[in-house]
Amino acid sequence: MTNSAMTFRTTGYGSRRDFLSRAGAGCGTLALASLLAGEATAAPDPRAPLAAQLGHHVPSAKSVIWLFMHGAPSQVDTWDYKPALARRHGQTVKDFDQSTGFFAGAGGPIMRSPFSFRQYGDSGTWCSELFTRTAQHSDDMAFIHSCFAHENNHSPAQFQMNTGMARMGFPCVGSWVTYGLGTENRNLPGFIVMYDSRGRGTPKSRASAWGSAFLPGVYQGTPVVSQDTPIDNLTRPGLLTDSMQRRQLGLITRLNRQHQRRLPGRGELEARIRSFELAYRMQMAAPEALDLSQETLSTRTLYGLDDSRCSHFGRQALMARRLVERGVRFVQLYSGGFNNDDCWDGHSNIDKNHRQFAGETDRPISGLLTDLKQRGLLESTLVVCCGEFGRLPLVQTGGTGRDHNPLAFTTWMAGAGVRGGTHYGATDEIGMKAVENRVSVHDLHATILDQLGLDHERLTFRHNSRDIRLTDVSGRVVREILT
Repeated sequence: MTNSAMTFRTTGYGSRRDFLSRAGAGCGTLALASLLAGEATAAPDPRAPLAAQLGHHVPSAKSVIWLFMHGAPSQVDTWDYKPALARRHGQTVKDFDQSTGFFAGAGGPIMRSPFSFRQYGDSGTWCSELFTRTAQHSDDMAFIHSCFAHENNHSPAQFQMNTGMARMGFPCVGSWVTYGLGTENRNLPGFIVMYDSRGRGTPKSRASAWGSAFLPGVYQGTPVVSQDTPIDNLTRPGLLTDSMQRRQLGLITRLNRQHQRRLPGRGELEARIRSFELAYRMQMAAPEALDLSQETLSTRTLYGLDDSRCSHFGRQALMARRLVERGVRFVQLYSGGFNNDDCWDGHSNIDKNHRQFAGETDRPISGLLTDLKQRGLLESTLVVCCGEFGRLPLVQTGGTGRDHNPLAFTTWMAGAGVRGGTHYGATDEIGMKAVENRVSVHDLHATILDQLGLDHERLTFRHNSRDIRLTDVSGRVVREILT
């Protein structure tokens, strides 16, 4: 089993897998076992692993859309307005720890923001010119300005943001959520991930960001691309009729049952058998769910699909709405790709970098919030937006950009159970450090789980003789931003 997709071991299964591939019933790298809602078990368990489950308390949200700004946007150039940066531009920060950023010793003097700010909504939310469309929704958004992390490098910081730990080998938030709650659509994965498919590559943390680690593989995320064919090999070959495919699947099932009788108690094999049937059903369900041609022209325009600059992220956002509308529990969208120049990693020129990526995301995010609200889905969908850390309010030596800063960043949430127009916590005068009501990554995770009806201290999984949880041994629900 891999972190990116469920794969079949070759021992004992090679001939059936080859036969399935030739028959056109395979699903490529799709995590087939993650589709086993309501039918099969990935372990000897009396319930189906993804059957919809009740949480620990009444939930505010049924689903989550997480907008991950890969590469780390600068808080002081987006949502954390600091007039002191302009007043103190060019000054040296006394006793600054040069090991804070990734490039030790490259922290220069204070640098003003190159972006203008203004206030929005009844809440008077300050926002830079980068997110003028999204800022129109500020009265529906709650901002946590005092977030902090522990790592100053992208990969471990993304591991921490996604799994609670700054190293590989732990389940991500989406996996924990589907483990705790299952899914409401038996024909679609409970956890779907989308990232930029235009040659930028995966996030720096790669598939570990949506892996299930020691949780059963049924709970890992299923990657979907936003261009061309979203999921490989879901189209039945032209010469293969429905009845022919059903007969082939029946034969494969009988062969696997024979093998299972020789290996009793293998829940994994049972899951694989059932996955063939689910893959068959997905040939109808998934293409329909991801078919944006069904949307009106005005809806596609709302998300920016008519603008080449932002249409790729707009497609992701629109797919996310269609997926939660159909009962998918957790959808995570990544803005930006693997290389530094392909994500929010504005080391050399913060102005150029952030204008590009805000231009790619502002209209789609605004469109998503508008669309969810118009359809009544914002009441049951929690939207989360952040990066893996923030950026220093200093210029990085040798350019006009900013280095990494794990000491402060802003996260905003909107939708189900969120107190709109709220601002919680604060950084210091120049946005260097979170100093008031500091919020850790575990606190963010505890808050997300709480809105879904899950108690982060009770959601555990026994592994290596220990009951492990997403929030490890800490975490507090940030109730100040909730209704």
